Amino acid sequence: MKKLSVFVLAAIAMVSCAKNYPAKDVVMNDVQDSVNYALGYVNGAMIKMQQLQNDSSEEAIAEFIDALQRGYDGKVEELSDAEMVGKNIGQSVKSFEEKGLAENPAWTINEKIMLQALINGLYGDTTVMDADFARNFFQEQYQASFSQEEKELGKAVKSSCPNKVKAVELKDFNDSINYAFGLLNGSEIKNYVLNNDSTGKETKTMIKAINKAMKSKVHNAQLMNMGEQIGKNIKEQEPTGLVGEPGLTTNFELIKQGFINGMKGYDTQFDQQSAQTYIQTTINLIKYGDTKAEGEKFLAENRLKDGIMETESGLQYEVITMGNGKKPQATDRVKVHYHGTLINGTVFDSSVNRGEPATFGLDQVISGWTEGLQLMPVGSKFRFYIPADLAYGERATGNIPPSSTLIFEVELLEIVK
Repeated sequence: MKKLSVFVLAAIAMVSCAKNYPAKDVVMNDVQDSVNYALGYVNGAMIKMQQLQNDSSEEAIAEFIDALQRGYDGKVEELSDAEMVGKNIGQSVKSFEEKGLAENPAWTINEKIMLQALINGLYGDTTVMDADFARNFFQEQYQASFSQEEKELGKAVKSSCPNKVKAVELKDFNDSINYAFGLLNGSEIKNYVLNNDSTGKETKTMIKAINKAMKSKVHNAQLMNMGEQIGKNIKEQEPTGLVGEPGLTTNFELIKQGFINGMKGYDTQFDQQSAQTYIQTTINLIKYGDTKAEGEKFLAENRLKDGIMETESGLQYEVITMGNGKKPQATDRVKVHYHGTLINGTVFDSSVNRGEPATFGLDQVISGWTEGLQLMPVGSKFRFYIPADLAYGERATGNIPPSSTLIFEVELLEIVK
């Protein structure tokens, strides 16, 4: 069943004329350039998947890119809450002319009745119906309509938003459903948006914003508003670094082309998966690059110490106590006590500290553990020095930074049958 939609929550589509932005390769001279482009590409690809399923036209894409630029340039009008709600209402009403009231293909929009009901709801008028009746009637009919055969929409009745309460005559079901929808939205806005509007000034401001939005020519209002907000967010990030990383400088032109290419599925330099991986890897290197180098240095020095043994994979270990029981296989389940630290001594996990042994399958843990515990007879206690690529690699896990070398003291208590 289609989700019930109240138009104050989102603005949807209309008609516009915008530039054409072609997909093309970009020049990436360094890591900074590549991250900027990849970031734009990932977000563009997500918009293509989530927002452009029903309309991936040049017009829709160009409108978004124009809005992205406006947001970045600071050319987006700052709106009050009342103005923003009014803008959303106006944009949504226009979209209903093609999609049906509340995007229901069974109902023709009658702006004259629906907008008058909205005003009546804003002012608390219950002459025709009250808010509870309107809400119940609308919800019941909305759900029932999708179990019926769809019919072709009639011609929309267009109007502008009035500013005074007026009773209207409801001649048929379509009039009633338009009125109920407008009244329930007006009542919600009155209660939750304009509840402190004692002078009526904000109400008049909202009505003005509704009419202004209904006169504008927009192809996809939701996408346009998204573009403006994203552009604004990119600009606001610049002082602290791209995606909050001081080591990354914003290159808006590369981000913008990344959006274009992602929205058009132009993947000659990055596809969505490779772009996401590149971004995360690069950020990890910026944040934790020293972690990997420090771990490699630690292991190089550690392997020279007495009692340290090293396997072909690079796993290092030393025997604290050698037991005389059976050694587990890679498919076995084991019960162990362990104490895990980073090379700087920070404890990130410890069954010893918790006072309770852990039980798990050797095929369910990091490869350093899978390999290391197979070297241990039951009753043994070993200390393992596990390189990052045998641990969590470039992933951050809990309190473990990416690329961390890990140290574990492990006591093998038993093989669990």
